[in-house]
Amino acid sequence: MSKLHGWLILIAISPLGQPVVAAAEKPNLVFIIADDCTFRDIGCYGGQAHTPHLDRFASQGMQFSACFQAAPMCSPTRHNIYTGLYPVRSGAYPNHTQAYNDVLSIVHYLQPLGYRVALTGKTHIAPKTVFPFEYLKANGNNPSAVEMDRLLRESRETQTPFCLFACSNEPHSPWDKGDASRYPADSVVLPPYIVDTPVVREDFRNYLAEITYFDSQVGEILELLDQHRLSDNTLVMIVSEQGNAFPFAKWTCYDSGLQSAMLVRWPGRVEVNSKTDAMVEYVDIAPTLVDAAGGEPNPDLDGRSFLRVLTGESEEHKSEVYGIMTTRGIINGSAAYAIRSVRTSQFKLIHNLNSNSKFTNACTSSAAFQSMEAKAEAGDATARKLVDAYYYRPEFELYDVLSDPLELTNIAHDPQNGKILADLQLRLQGWMQRQGDAGVATELSALERQGKGKKRNQAK
Repeated sequence: MSKLHGWLILIAISPLGQPVVAAAEKPNLVFIIADDCTFRDIGCYGGQAHTPHLDRFASQGMQFSACFQAAPMCSPTRHNIYTGLYPVRSGAYPNHTQAYNDVLSIVHYLQPLGYRVALTGKTHIAPKTVFPFEYLKANGNNPSAVEMDRLLRESRETQTPFCLFACSNEPHSPWDKGDASRYPADSVVLPPYIVDTPVVREDFRNYLAEITYFDSQVGEILELLDQHRLSDNTLVMIVSEQGNAFPFAKWTCYDSGLQSAMLVRWPGRVEVNSKTDAMVEYVDIAPTLVDAAGGEPNPDLDGRSFLRVLTGESEEHKSEVYGIMTTRGIINGSAAYAIRSVRTSQFKLIHNLNSNSKFTNACTSSAAFQSMEAKAEAGDATARKLVDAYYYRPEFELYDVLSDPLELTNIAHDPQNGKILADLQLRLQGWMQRQGDAGVATELSALERQGKGKKRNQAK
């Protein structure tokens, strides 16, 4: 008997007319993640970026309209995905962070099921004892086509299921890849919450070009699966990570920072050209992959499998999702500016715990933001309003995300929304308590989570 313990091996014909060998009980798993890409900028989500591979892929599976992550920064996001735990509970809540030494990751759950669990491209996770991936060589900070090709070939030859995390570094700044000539600066449509300046337009066109570059990476990975005749027995999930590096996206708890694209293809299991409004979170990804692999997700995780959504057995998953932003310890970050959020299908509450402070980060030190400030100082009223709104926030912000999806109008102080505000405040407080999140005190302790070899605090 082979190392697959008697799996039923099926000989099938792929949609391309090619014979395919598939392990019926163990699908391969491929997870592709962008870097600093606002979901609504992608073509199939109504965006300006030219994304033919992503658009075609969306028609081959399920497109999520309500996928969210818990932290709008790279490192907490990736810890969140691989552990199935929210940032404070895992210990990985500031940027450039690390998980507690006793935390388990997706590798620990899939390897006992017989999987090779590999990662190529951007990492931004620690320590390696928590994340013992098979680390494939990267192409700079991007996935290596050569290494992925080798993994797929070896896995097919040995009939070993694999889980591949292909982690792109695009479209993270600097935006220096892709063909920006496709996006003339004077034709780019800027979101209404961004001040319009020539520098901003130039940056935004370069950012859109780099989304198209990421799209080409997606196409390359999908082509490798086809070449190795593995597409028919592979669940592929693609996400866009947190929002872009422009104002009111990355480093914030607005939807432009926390909401993500999610596209999933799984031939024979996920309906083609389907869409779902089910609310899911990045914290749900690890248990979902374990579930799809035939394992039992760890019940102690914060995330829950949404496999039933993928297979069409359920149209709902969660009633609310949560967010956390820590500025302490980030590049040009405020000494302390803790932000927490909770969102339902209609309303979003943002609690700025250090609202008396000025909100700063890498965005506010950029040439683009400086051009926005210069326009404000020159007397432009709209620029002044937007710049001030980014620097200074009220303690509570409440948005009706159905009627106001870009979160432009704060309705927290409208008396008729008092019950909604109070309900969301209770939900957010309850989540923070369950997570061991002390708010400002947790923010002030953030630097401890960026050090090396720190042990779990006894009092969570």
